[in-house]
Amino acid sequence: MRPPTIRDVAERAGVSKSLVSLVLRGTGQVRAEKREAVLRAAGELGYRPNTAARSLSEQRALPGPPARPDGRTPMVGVLLHDLRNPWYVDLLDGLNSLLHAHGLHMLLADARLHRRVGQDPAGPFLDLGADGLVIVGTLPDPAALGAVAERIPVVVAGAREPVPPGVDVVAGDDEQGARLVTEHLLALGHRRVAHIAGYGAVGELRRRSFEAVMREHGVERPAVEASDMTEEGGHRAAVRLLGRSDRPTAVFAVNDMAGVGALSAAGELGLGVPGDLSVVGYDNTSISRLRHLWLTTVDNAGHEVGRRAARCLLDRFEGGGGAGGGGAGRLQLAAPLLEIRGTTAPPARLTG
Repeated sequence: MRPPTIRDVAERAGVSKSLVSLVLRGTGQVRAEKREAVLRAAGELGYRPNTAARSLSEQRALPGPPARPDGRTPMVGVLLHDLRNPWYVDLLDGLNSLLHAHGLHMLLADARLHRRVGQDPAGPFLDLGADGLVIVGTLPDPAALGAVAERIPVVVAGAREPVPPGVDVVAGDDEQGARLVTEHLLALGHRRVAHIAGYGAVGELRRRSFEAVMREHGVERPAVEASDMTEEGGHRAAVRLLGRSDRPTAVFAVNDMAGVGALSAAGELGLGVPGDLSVVGYDNTSISRLRHLWLTTVDNAGHEVGRRAARCLLDRFEGGGGAGGGGAGRLQLAAPLLEIRGTTAPPARLTG
C-alpha cells in the first residue's frame, strides 16, 4: 500500500489541501474545529509529512536569493557590532526567525574582533559566498560598505550612520523614544534631569532630542555626561553627575546597561531609587525586566527591527533592487514605547 498523502488527509477531513498544509505548519490562522478535523484525519490515516519535500517546496514558494549553482544552502552574513549589548539578542531573534522561514541560514561574526586584528569585517562573508549581508549596530566606517553593496544586497539594522546608495537602514525612532523619556520625567515634576549620553548617530539622536525637549520646558543647558554605553561607563558618568552641587533628581541613560550602572552609583552613594533619584534606561532589554531592577525604559522594538531588516533583504532578493546599487536605499523606523516600571517617581520635594 502506498503511504497516505496530504490529499488523502484533506479528503478524510473534508477540507482543502492548502488548509491541511497550514495546520501541519502550525499556523494560528485556522479555526479550532478545522484544525482538530485535520489532525484527527492525519492520525487515523497514519500520515507522516515528508519534511524534506516540504522544505524544498517552501523554499521555491517563498522569495529568497537565486539558487546557488553549487547546491549549497543560501546564506546571509550578519556582522554584529557589540556582542555585549542584550538588545541585539531581540534584534537577531527577529532577523533569524524570518530568514529561517525563507530557507536562509544566518552566519554571525563579531565586528569588534575583526577590527582588532585589522581584518576587513565584510571580507570573509564575500569569500564564503554569502548571498546578502546584515550589519547590526554601529560600524566605524559605513562608507566601506559601498564595495560590498555593489556585489550583494546589504541592510543596516539598529544604526543611523550615513550609508552608501542602495543600502537599506532599519532602526528604532531614537528621537521619539528620547522625547517619551524626557516628557515622562518632566511630567512627574523633575526639572533637574540629566542625561548619560552615548556615541555614534544613535547616541547623538537621543542626546539631541533630550536637550530639545528640555529647552522646550525652559531648561537651556541640561546636564549631560558622556559614556561608552556599558554598565561601567554608566556608573562613572552617574558618579560625576551625582557629585554635582546641583545634583539631578532624575537620570536618563542612553541604554539599559548604562542605566544599571547609574542604579549602582546611586546605591553606593546612599540614594534611594526612585525616592531620591529616578532612573530611566533605553531598549527594554531582559536586564531591565529583572525583578530586583524593574527599570523604566523605552521598548525600542528590537524584534520588529530584526524582522523588518530581514524583509528588506528578502525584498532585494525578490527584485526590489539588489546588488550593484539597484534601487535607492530605504530608511524604516520602528515606533518606540515607554515602559514605566519601578525606577521613576515624582521628586522627593513633591512627595514629602
